[in-house]
Amino acid sequence: MTMKKLAALAVTATIAAAPVMAELVIPDLSYRTGPYAAGGTPFSDGYQDYFNMLNARDGGIGGEMLRVLECETGYNTEKGVECYESTKGEGALVYQPLSTGITYQLIPKATADGIPLHTMGYGRTSAANGEVFNWVFNYPANYWDAASVMVNYLLAENGDSLEGKKIALVYHNSAYGKEPIRTLENLSAQHGFELTQLAVDHPGQEQKSQWLQIRRERPDYVLMWGWGVMNQVAVQEAANIGFPMENFIGNWWSGAEHDVTPAGAGANGYKSLNMNRIDANLPVFDDIKTHVHEAGNAAGDGTNVGKVLYTRGMYAAMLASEAIAKAQEIHGVADITPAMMRDGMEALELTAARMEELGMAGVGPEFSVSCQDHGGTGLGIVQQWDADAGQWNALTDYIAPDDAVTLPLVMEDSAAFAAENGIEAGCM
Repeated sequence: MTMKKLAALAVTATIAAAPVMAELVIPDLSYRTGPYAAGGTPFSDGYQDYFNMLNARDGGIGGEMLRVLECETGYNTEKGVECYESTKGEGALVYQPLSTGITYQLIPKATADGIPLHTMGYGRTSAANGEVFNWVFNYPANYWDAASVMVNYLLAENGDSLEGKKIALVYHNSAYGKEPIRTLENLSAQHGFELTQLAVDHPGQEQKSQWLQIRRERPDYVLMWGWGVMNQVAVQEAANIGFPMENFIGNWWSGAEHDVTPAGAGANGYKSLNMNRIDANLPVFDDIKTHVHEAGNAAGDGTNVGKVLYTRGMYAAMLASEAIAKAQEIHGVADITPAMMRDGMEALELTAARMEELGMAGVGPEFSVSCQDHGGTGLGIVQQWDADAGQWNALTDYIAPDDAVTLPLVMEDSAAFAAENGIEAGCM
């Protein structure tokens, strides 16, 4: 045996003999490269910075330190699965895939492995049915909620009638982009508007034909299910054809600063949903700057703090942290397992008082989770871009979806999934 091999064995033996320090492991399936990096980067910055802040300020959660494992997926489903397989053995408590494609592939894997998924506002919408998807959570809202919230907003803007209106859906031609179609089709039949569907292929840089069709057909409203560079191109193309921006509404993954700034003044008035409020003056940001950024432990360069997707990543980390604390409370131990984490997520209750205590007053809606409901309230706000001020302004309070439309779809789709996969629905 060579000296090099002997040295390697000695190092391995030393590591094996060292005491194992308990810690709470949180993987971050990030994407800081490729055409979706503009969205993936600020989300991961906020996600990691919040956990790092808890370590520095509070000594972790319940006395247990957090360890974030970042793995670059490039928003590629195959790489996302590889990241999952390479990190799950580290004691991973919960996965936030930040990709509908990756989520669809991980649902059976994570379920078999007993590791919860949190697909916040994305992923498989019918996972809101916790009796079928025991290990998957998509609170506080899902895609079908978003589609319904959009229509409810337009109803309010049009005297509660969309009869005879023309609405075009510009969507990413993927599992993600196709999620709202069925809901919008149902809502079209119910409210009498004409729905046109315009697919945009990955990554979304070529959209001229779609916007020429919009210019020709002149819909009353355009809704968008976009992500990454697709959003920037769509906003610019809409400006190029003179489409009224106040009638162009993106979902909550199509409403960040980087989606609109490339179009300059042309983006003024563009609207989007948001699942949480934006307030750069939240006290939590001061704690992050003090304990993380000034200490040189930031995930990014600091320029994203307070922005839409940084806030959402931080919000996602806060929800995970609150579920960890709840799991510790339920089971009476600090070093929880993934199964215990699942219990904490299913018992999560987020109140206005708790958000204020966390330095995030009003950042999101109040909601609670149960065995039957893994989806939360489904509320969303409508915000509008002010190009002169360079900021998003909330136009509405939280708008509720039409549960009479979305819930039957959730139950129907989840029942079909259970039948296809031999799942006996019920609480764990």
